[in-house]
Formats: sequence, C-alpha cells, structure tokens
Amino acid sequence: MNFFEDLSHLTGIPWMYISAVFAAVVLMLAGLTVRRAVAGEHGGVLPDEGVTLRNVFEVVIEALGDLGQTTIGDDWRKFFPIVGTLFFFILLSNVMSLVPGIPGSTGDANTTYAWGVISFAVYNYVGIKTHGWKYIYQFMGPALFNVEIGGKHYHIRPLTPVFLPLELILHVARIVTLGIRLLANMFADHTVVLVFLGLVPFAVPAIFMGLGLLVSFLQAFVFALLTMIYIGQALEEPH
Repeated sequence: MNFFEDLSHLTGIPWMYISAVFAAVVLMLAGLTVRRAVAGEHGGVLPDEGVTLRNVFEVVIEALGDLGQTTIGDDWRKFFPIVGTLFFFILLSNVMSLVPGIPGSTGDANTTYAWGVISFAVYNYVGIKTHGWKYIYQFMGPALFNVEIGGKHYHIRPLTPVFLPLELILHVARIVTLGIRLLANMFADHTVVLVFLGLVPFAVPAIFMGLGLLVSFLQAFVFALLTMIYIGQALEEPH
C-alpha cells in the first residue's frame, strides 16, 4: 500500500511530488508551532518542561549551528536557513519511509539528485558572489610562481590544463555522489526494516526501526555537513 501512489492515480501528479509537498507542509506547521511557543510569555528564555517539539528543535538547531560555525566560519548564519531546511526536509522524508504506506520522497532518485543540484548551486553561488571571477582560481591548480608586469603581480598556473577539467568534473560529480549516497543508504535501510516487518511482526522489527531512525538522522546530517563543508571551501580565498 502506498498512500501517495493512490493520490497520484487520482491527481496525475507523480507520488514523490505529493510526498515532498506533504513533508514541506508538516515542516511549516512544526515551524509555526515552535514559533508560537517561543513568542509566548518567557518563551524565548525558558525551555519547555519535558521533551517537546520546541526543545527537540532547539537542541538540533544548536548542534547544527555549532557545526556550521566550525565548518563555514563566522558568516554561518547567512547560510543556515538553506542548510537547516535541507537537513529537516531530508530527515522528515527519511523517517516517513519507515511508516508503512507513507513513503518519503528521498526514496526516489529525482528528489535526492534535486537536493544535490541545490547544494551544488548554493555553494557555487556563494563562491562566485564572494570572490567574483577569481573564484575560478580554485579550479585551476596551485600558483607555482608570480610574474610582475606593468606593476601588477600575476599568479602563473602552468598546471591549469590538467587541473581545470578534472576539478570541474569532480565538482559536478558531487551532485551524483550526494544523490546516490542518500538514495542507496535509505533504500538499503528501509528494505531491511520492511523485510523484518514481514517476517517477524513483533519485537525484532522494533530494533530495526530504531536503527532506521538512526540511519535516517545520520544521512540527513551527512548531507547537511557536506553542504556546509562545500560552502566553507567556496568562501576560502583562492590562491
């Protein structure tokens, strides 16, 4: 049974789009709930009692923020909205696939590669906006020596014919590696869970459900971490 495929037959819209919209709506509702809690009396100062949605969000966001500051630098706040959105969307989509009949859109290559393209576009945009045309230096290999012409210093990169095509290929390949890593890991994890649910529908599947939650979190974390690393590299001054 696939709830989103049933909707797909009725609407003619591919199921992964419906699943992605569902995840986006859930995240927006969760965000509004947390915002309402923070906007209340003492909401921005005192944490809620016990385990609440707001407390969970704050712990995860604080951890991601610390990691962003380490990998990106002092300007991490500028890029945190896209990284946070990426992380929570992938996490929720991964967890959805653990619920029978409600597959997450990250179980489809179109979604995982789409996020790979978004990550690729973001960090290259950051690099170009920060360094301008000098951003291309990151793809041209090291400057082995300098030449002064007309009072200006020029970095000579004799290995550019070798480095440039290789670097461009490797950077484009990041889209593929990001997409495949997420898709393959989630497919393997959810397949194992579904197999044990069919064979032993009691205590044993619960163990694999727990592992599935862990894998879902780790894959979202790895995707967000790699995106932050790529942004941090794009911000580095090219030499």
